[in-house]
Amino acid sequence: MYQKILVALENGPADETILPHVAQLAQHFGSTLLLLHVADGWAARNYNKFELAESEEMRGDRAYLEETAAALRAKNLIVTTQLALGNPPTEILRTAAEEKCDLIAVTSHGHRLFGDLFHGSTITQVRHQTNIPLLVLRAKKI
Repeated sequence: MYQKILVALENGPADETILPHVAQLAQHFGSTLLLLHVADGWAARNYNKFELAESEEMRGDRAYLEETAAALRAKNLIVTTQLALGNPPTEILRTAAEEKCDLIAVTSHGHRLFGDLFHGSTITQVRHQTNIPLLVLRAKKI
């Protein structure tokens, strides 16, 4: 059913909510997991425009993706990683389409109206612009 699952990671505590679920789904369906993190700091958003060197944030994100992938591979899962740069909703949608993903898995922080207006809502933008099924899990409060 799900051959390739895109897992949008934040490089933060919310990832602890989504990873066990997608690992179990991947084991059940024999899916490949594509771990995606979108670096969206100033250097990441302007990396190509100004031909910048990779920032400390980007190096840390890349290391985090590889560490997370290694832990999932230790459970005999097939895992690839990708670090995208820029606007998270745009990059999630682009990557899911290019990689022909069957499911997009994300965490929600449960913002309400003003929180979404202030922080923006990646999930809202993604769900309105894709036909790919979404798995949305509410991040555990820490």
